[in-house]
This record gives sequence, C-alpha cells and structure tokens, in this order.
Amino acid sequence: MRRTLTALAFTACLVVASAPAANAYEPVNVVHTERVQVGPYGVTVGFSTWPVRAYQSLDWTFAPDGGIGDKSGTLAMVAPGATGQPRQRPLARHPRKLEVWGLDIKSVDAAGQWALRFHLDGPLGTGDGALTSLNVLEQPGPPLALSWSASTLPLVGLAGFLVVAWRRTRVVAQ
Repeated sequence: MRRTLTALAFTACLVVASAPAANAYEPVNVVHTERVQVGPYGVTVGFSTWPVRAYQSLDWTFAPDGGIGDKSGTLAMVAPGATGQPRQRPLARHPRKLEVWGLDIKSVDAAGQWALRFHLDGPLGTGDGALTSLNVLEQPGPPLALSWSASTLPLVGLAGFLVVAWRRTRVVAQ
C-alpha cells in the first residue's frame, strides 16, 4: 500500500512539474534570413518557412542591428503589380519572440515579386529601405476553387439526407 501511494505521489508530482513546459508556446524557428539596409540601420528579415508561398502562413521577424529598444518604425508590404500607396503598419514586437519586431502567422495572398518597405526612426536618424526581391511562389496544393468545392461535398450530402428524411417522415405522419 505504501509503495502504491509513493508511486502515485511521484506520478502526480511529475504531471504538475511538466505542465508548464507542455503549455509553452512553440518558439519561432527562423529558417531563412535576408539583410536590408534601412538608412543607417541594418535589418535582418527572418522567415519561418522558406520559400515563401502564397496563402501559406508563416512568422516574419525584423531585427535591426542594436535591438529595437530605442527605435520605432513602419512596414509596408507591396503586392506585385500594386498601384497606389500601400498601407503603412507600425512595427510591433513579435508575440512569441519579444526581442524583435515581427508578424505572427501572416500570409501573402498572391504569387509574384513582393516588396517590404521599411521606415525607421532611431538615435542615428531616420531611414528608408526595402527588400525588393521577395519572390513568392504559387499556392501549395490544389486551386482554392477546387478545395472549396471538395469541402462542400459533405454539406451537400447532409442536405440531401435531411431532405429525404424529411420527406419520408412527412409521408408517414399523414
């Protein structure tokens, strides 16, 4: 009896001790980087998936030389063939890698040559720069129309089943 209680207590301690590690966020795994010169600042742009594909979510990290503590900036993602001014968004800390700026689980919606335009303010002044050679490949898997069509087949089957069941129960009730 004593041996069983000791084993149960030991198992309970292991479960309680390992719970925080099991609930931890998955770290950002940067597999490819590009360097961009933004005025007087060098910025390392990191990607969690390479090559980048349309409609495929990935983490983006932006790490200026010297850290982000005394700097601020904006990012504009320019789509291929885009006309007009792209939307500027302020650079914010990556939610799972707090020492750099970043975008968490962001995808791009078109294949082609994308550009990332940066504007930074810091102790060395302001600077502008761009990563212009970001080639985004086609969407992985089947085309979206085919994917959506295949995914609605169970719904069509369910609707057909409900119509048949409704008609059969309606006839019995009369």
